[in-house]
Amino acid sequence: MYKLTDSFPYLLARVGVRMGELFSRRIASYGVTLPMYRVMAALHEVPGQRLNDLADMTTIELSTLSRLIGTMEKMKLVSRSRLENNARTVAINLTSAGDKLLQQLVPIAQHFEAVAIGNLSPTALKALKKNLSDIFVLLDRLEEELTAPADEV
Repeated sequence: MYKLTDSFPYLLARVGVRMGELFSRRIASYGVTLPMYRVMAALHEVPGQRLNDLADMTTIELSTLSRLIGTMEKMKLVSRSRLENNARTVAINLTSAGDKLLQQLVPIAQHFEAVAIGNLSPTALKALKKNLSDIFVLLDRLEEELTAPADEV
């Protein structure tokens, strides 16, 4: 019998929502939100991203991300610049203020992760991360189903 409370999507969402809410509360005193943190961390990992690429990496909807980048630009956390070889493309980067703030937030994020995975062995953690990455790729099948013409499903 199907049980919501035993389903993979429910359990995964429950962990993600709880961790996100707790982390959001912890970083609120820094004047940033969880999506802002994700943008800064993503830009630190891969500088000079285009908005579309940043949306994919952060899993933030494009129009929401566009507004968020505008807010973060006003806060002087990120900057936008046109690429020399393609004036139509805008690259988004962390500013020095954004990088400085991120360096304060990363230890908090690392602590939250350490608490969340505290009971996992290194082998179990590696397997969990690989499984989650594999599951993400497998979800492309559902994307194909949703975009296929009705007579093909």
